[in-house]
Amino acid sequence: MKNLIIILFVFACVVAQAQVQDSAKRVVPVKGAVNFRDLGGYATTDGHHVKWNKVYRSASINKLSDADMQILASRHVYDVVDFRGTEESKKAMDRLLPNTKYTLCPAGSENVGDWMKIAPSLTSADSLMTSFYTSTQYFGDRYKPFFEELLQMPDTSALLFHCTAGKDRTGMGAALLLYALGVPKATIMQDYLATNTYRAAENEQAAKAMVAYMHVSEKVANDMMAAKPAYLEATFNAIEKRYGSVNKFLTKEIGLDKAKMKTLKAKYLQD
Repeated sequence: MKNLIIILFVFACVVAQAQVQDSAKRVVPVKGAVNFRDLGGYATTDGHHVKWNKVYRSASINKLSDADMQILASRHVYDVVDFRGTEESKKAMDRLLPNTKYTLCPAGSENVGDWMKIAPSLTSADSLMTSFYTSTQYFGDRYKPFFEELLQMPDTSALLFHCTAGKDRTGMGAALLLYALGVPKATIMQDYLATNTYRAAENEQAAKAMVAYMHVSEKVANDMMAAKPAYLEATFNAIEKRYGSVNKFLTKEIGLDKAKMKTLKAKYLQD
């Protein structure tokens, strides 16, 4: 177990460095949001690549500036999918371009705020985070509308999906999309772990606030703010345990039959 932890740590460090080098073309330079990046460019197992400038992931976008909105307009971001809970989204409403199609997918997010009530009593948040990442009963309702928007979106638009930190709900959504497009798991994990690089300053600040004002231990705070390989792997394992495979989940819960899968790949892959 100790050797596995060391291997995962080294892998995370390598990934972080790779993402720093990759950030010039992947990160969208907005001032009012963090972890805002393009999912384009990733290679699939059959030699294709995810199209650039079509799908973006981010943390909350309620503080985008006027200059940021010009960037969104230049990238044609007129479709936004929000994975936050109903109350969560009301407290920090997205700033959107005129005529943007907005879709709220709150399944499984309504009780996220209750974590803070539990956190002070914990010595580690790994079990809490893993529980969230393996709550497969919410995955269909949360992510099916996301895929439906991807399938229906006009070719002239781009789609942005996000939650609050752009880490957990957004990370799982990105993983499922990349998997459906045929991106290998190792690359999917790299994209997930990149949040640790792009949110480094915000994670440190949030963890310190949790320790100072919510009486949460430093370890628990860091666990909750981190994107750990074990968390995302737990999602894949839970899906495979319940449905037999990720592909069967995508068919049964997301509705990606052969025709829709073909459409999805045609829209978002290129040679």
